[in-house]
Amino acid sequence: MNLVQTVAERLIDNVARVIIGKRGEIRMVALGLLCQGHILLEDVPGVGKTMLARALARSIGATFSRIQFTPDMLPSDVTGITIYNQRSGEFEFRPGPVMAQIVLTDEINRATPKTQSALLETMEERQVTVDGTTYPIDEPFLVIATQNPIEYEGTFPLPEAQLDRFIVRIRLGYPAPQEEIAMLDSQQYRHPVAELRQVVSTEELLQAQQAIRDVYLSYDMKAYIVEIVSATRRHPDVYLGASPRGALALYRMVQAHAAVAGRDYAVPDDVKLLAEPALAHRIILGPTARTKDIAAGTVVQYILNTTPIPGATVGQRYPQS
Repeated sequence: MNLVQTVAERLIDNVARVIIGKRGEIRMVALGLLCQGHILLEDVPGVGKTMLARALARSIGATFSRIQFTPDMLPSDVTGITIYNQRSGEFEFRPGPVMAQIVLTDEINRATPKTQSALLETMEERQVTVDGTTYPIDEPFLVIATQNPIEYEGTFPLPEAQLDRFIVRIRLGYPAPQEEIAMLDSQQYRHPVAELRQVVSTEELLQAQQAIRDVYLSYDMKAYIVEIVSATRRHPDVYLGASPRGALALYRMVQAHAAVAGRDYAVPDDVKLLAEPALAHRIILGPTARTKDIAAGTVVQYILNTTPIPGATVGQRYPQS
């Protein structure tokens, strides 16, 4: 697991030079990258979502593309288009911005559902199909989508099928006052992202992505994950619980977290730490829960508190905010 630790630490340290005071959130993004998943960043404007994606791309020497979603955008604006070349007399494929290794889809909920759906195949199959021809995307491949949870005018909520393709949902939040002062100092003359250098090679990253799959989970650990996911489907406040893809996402994130911690085995604390970011965005609450102003994350925490693990004492109430 030394390779995984080394890769993760280099990535986190390098990105933390740009995104100050958010080491835990950067670590979560690094785990998602190691799991070959995709990240949903849900937060207000100006907290560093775009800079995080750019810093990550520079850290691994990956090609980077930014897509600004708008209501008038078409699916071909994302995937690319086939055009007829009059000089050669042949059709040529002009790749869209999604054909990069790190793709930032900014304000994804501003695009129409038709355009949003253009990302479904890309995120799951890591390929693009245009006019019946399939084009693979180079590895490593990561989609970082951002959306503003406050602004609802002129937005289109992401469908459940697309939310389910994000391995975790992360919120950056505002920095502490001292961290914000440090940010001002770091950008006095130029933005620190311009000075970032590649710290992890593509080969090292791909090897680390494969290495995390060697992390051992006992039958009881797998049953614990499945029980938590199953409980989201039975909970009275939940209309639609987490899917089997959610169980697999939590399983992969647990493997990655254990490997980054230097272990070749997982423990229940790995599950407890990652269950909310991996499952909460996959849960649709019922009308009663929305009336009570109960958040999906609160439901996940309740399930964690009431699902037995060896040597643990479980509670019976929602955690107090």
